[in-house]
Amino acid sequence: MSVEYLFDYKPLEIFWMLMPVFWAIAIFEILAIYFFKIRAKNDFKEFFLNMTMGTLSYPINGLFAFITLGALFWAKQYQIYTFPFTLSALVLCFILDDLTFYLHHRICHRWRWGWGLHRTHHSSERMSLDVAARQPWTKHFTGTRFLKIPLVIIGFDPVMIIFCVFINGYYQFFCHTQTIGKLPRWYEYIFNTPSHHRVHHSRNPKYLDANYAGTLIIWDRMFGTFVAEDPKEPCDYGLVVPMTTLNPLTILFEEYANIFKDICKPGLSLKARFMYLFGPPGWSHDGSRKMSTDIKQDYYNTLKNNR
Repeated sequence: MSVEYLFDYKPLEIFWMLMPVFWAIAIFEILAIYFFKIRAKNDFKEFFLNMTMGTLSYPINGLFAFITLGALFWAKQYQIYTFPFTLSALVLCFILDDLTFYLHHRICHRWRWGWGLHRTHHSSERMSLDVAARQPWTKHFTGTRFLKIPLVIIGFDPVMIIFCVFINGYYQFFCHTQTIGKLPRWYEYIFNTPSHHRVHHSRNPKYLDANYAGTLIIWDRMFGTFVAEDPKEPCDYGLVVPMTTLNPLTILFEEYANIFKDICKPGLSLKARFMYLFGPPGWSHDGSRKMSTDIKQDYYNTLKNNR
């Protein structure tokens, strides 16, 4: 079954068609929370900030998309096979692309340069659909987009890969909410859900570095990063070191500035400067900060000592 007709629209055209729908759904959620007292936190100023950042992220990231697209189309000359534009090929491409998202997502939590990009998305202390739109504007400068090059080499057309990227992103939009509880067990086992993603956005020590899934939670289950939402431990959203500003430039670029400041500190070894860029978030040359692994270890040590 050919599905070439699915690729008649360019990604930005699809985005501009769907953006009013996302705005409408997000507005419906905050109104439902306000009028029906659904368990969630509203912040109307942040809502409009997040949705505006998300709306602008597409054209701004689109200006630099040539970096990733150029790499993908360059790799096409080295393809060892060519998959046709069929439904089965599209499904396989989506599954493998979702795996590359998992890898990209996990790297961005464990590599400080990648965290400079991803920190923007995690900086809100709420969990709602508008937070899904709180997206960085530097997606093509991290390097993890090149994880998709192997998909091109094994035979998938870059256009098909890009299509899967957008579908994956649109699915994740609906995982950013507190208004949906647990879904059926079989669905929770295979797919990323609001419950799983609430864990991912939490700064509770128990929940750190967990549930990197895009659409399929199976990768977290396979690679040991899955943590279920515990009703006895409500999710506390945001960064370990809170960010309270609504200044979009600070939200977008503060971590990059922090990296630059750390690298330029006087008296550091070359290794320390390297680690401030390529080490995990929270790494410091003098041990004055804590990485997520340290925070988790302290948490489990405390539990052990209190037994």
